[in-house]
Amino acid sequence: MADDEPIKGIRAENVTAWFESNIPDVKPPLRFALITGGHSNLTYRVMDAAGNAFVLRRPPLGAVIATAHDMGREHKIIAAVGPTAVPVPSALGLCQDESVNDAPFYVMDYVEGHVLTDVDLASRVLDEPARSRLGEHVIEVLADLHAVDPDTIGLGDLGRKESYLARQIKRWRTQWEKTKTRELASMEEVAAALEAHMPEQIGASIVHGDYRLGNMLSLAEGKVAAVLDWELCTLGDPLADIGYIMNNWTEVGETGATAGGAAISPTACPGFPTRAEFLVRYTERTGRDVSKVSYYRAFQYWRLAAIVEGVLSRYLKGVMGAAANTDAFQAQVDALAASAVQMIQELD
Repeated sequence: MADDEPIKGIRAENVTAWFESNIPDVKPPLRFALITGGHSNLTYRVMDAAGNAFVLRRPPLGAVIATAHDMGREHKIIAAVGPTAVPVPSALGLCQDESVNDAPFYVMDYVEGHVLTDVDLASRVLDEPARSRLGEHVIEVLADLHAVDPDTIGLGDLGRKESYLARQIKRWRTQWEKTKTRELASMEEVAAALEAHMPEQIGASIVHGDYRLGNMLSLAEGKVAAVLDWELCTLGDPLADIGYIMNNWTEVGETGATAGGAAISPTACPGFPTRAEFLVRYTERTGRDVSKVSYYRAFQYWRLAAIVEGVLSRYLKGVMGAAANTDAFQAQVDALAASAVQMIQELD
């Protein structure tokens, strides 16, 4: 038997049998525990009788959009990235037979580390020199990811390489129009400016899509143990990742009001490189021109505003379950859109 308490999203007997057939040296019984849940993919820690730990990833419960929760795609990405310099958990197996667990899932190694979600945790886990080392390694890993030729590791067909920004702007403009709960002139202003000032895409690389400390396992000595959550990964303009992490790289002294509507990140405690230092180090490692980073930051603020507005719309329609503070969602969208306007103005 697996666990005495049933775990939502896990058919323990079936999954145990699959493990025995597909994961070498596993020792039943297995115990399952949900690590992260919510509206994204579900992540479980799996322990066997010998003390070995694994991670199982599956789509969220209920109706899902298959293309947004493609387990085969996510497994393919981490398996391909595994042999590169980018630290990821080892991919151990993929099950696409939905009769086993009602949905596809994949299994990877369990990697020890801390998911740094806020300033308090970062200050407890790392001393100031370790924060500096971790910041440098975050830059190094992103540069290494962007240096990988997707064709050489079997990811050349992960997505279209060209016209990344044009495709993204079209996608999120359509999303905004479909889900907006009110008219917001700043969103229209930014969309028009993004189209008018679109920089030329120089080359194409693997774009993580959600590269931030909250999606990494960090070690106390100041090192990235593994980069997680590859579900938004695609091919395209690598500077999109730079714009995204700059918006999530809060500096010392910034507050929610000055961080552009994004959450205060762990980097707001002393020791981490500043945004300017981050960009210098990245440029030194990659040779890429980051002079138009304000454009990419504007794009990411605007994109996140469209995403949050979609969540707000679903709450207002009553399709997200429990009630939420919709005023807070609306205020966040307003702040993100305003920050996007500010970044666009820096291009002039």
